[in-house]
Amino acid sequence: MAWFKKDKNKTFKKVKVPEGLWVKCNSCKEIIYRQEVDKNMKVCPKCNYHFRISAGERISLLADSGTFIEMGQDFKSNDPLNFKDQISYKERLKDSQNKSNIKEAAIAGQALIGNHPAMLVVLDFAFMGGSMGSVVGEKFVIAAEKAAEDALPLISVSSSGGARMHEGIISLMQMAKTSASVARLKETGLPYISILADPTFGGVSASFGMLGDIIIAEPKSLIGFAGPRVIEQTIKQQLPDNFQTAEFLLQHGMIDMIVNRKELKQTIVKLISLTTGHIDSRQGNIK
Repeated sequence: MAWFKKDKNKTFKKVKVPEGLWVKCNSCKEIIYRQEVDKNMKVCPKCNYHFRISAGERISLLADSGTFIEMGQDFKSNDPLNFKDQISYKERLKDSQNKSNIKEAAIAGQALIGNHPAMLVVLDFAFMGGSMGSVVGEKFVIAAEKAAEDALPLISVSSSGGARMHEGIISLMQMAKTSASVARLKETGLPYISILADPTFGGVSASFGMLGDIIIAEPKSLIGFAGPRVIEQTIKQQLPDNFQTAEFLLQHGMIDMIVNRKELKQTIVKLISLTTGHIDSRQGNIK
């Protein structure tokens, strides 16, 4: 059986696969060509799992090209408690700024969405888990106040682990601060649309995240206050398999709709048109 023998003189070249060329889906575990995922708006083409995206990518998806004007871009977090765990809070902030290439966990500003002017606040999970400290709260409030002042709808996109413990009671007070700004906006009759992305937990979901006139979630997003393990330990009961998913919340009346990322901008445009009456005249409708 000589044909089984290896040719000792034959050399084999190892093919190097560039790093980052493939991505593994967190849901279906398929290995997918990254470029295919990117073209699909960071959505798995196999199972429709929505990968997390940055605040910048989210703004590009929602806002009309070149229309976003940022507010509060120079706001920076202080360290009122001189907080330190494994490393200091100041070091964590610098590390997150370098990794995420943004100064804070929220980006706020005014933009056109389908030719409709609106205020937009977007959280970025890549910056300390999208946690809400004093700067995030302040950015949300100035956006809500500007919306009320200029008679614009307010749209927020949440992706957060909750309040930022490094600022103690100051971060917890942002829950009351942001909730109050939403209440003042609602007195004007202007719409507030809250979009919940994966994941949205803690002080963000317990404040402005769940206060929208219309609450939208992306498919399979995890949304809640405390984590399922904490809840199970507290109530001494096993939770359903799909507990705290967007689908579970929709079934139990906690959110209004689940919208795929591809259809999100179009849905927002329709909702703004219905709630403000400002319908694009190019569509043949009256403003």
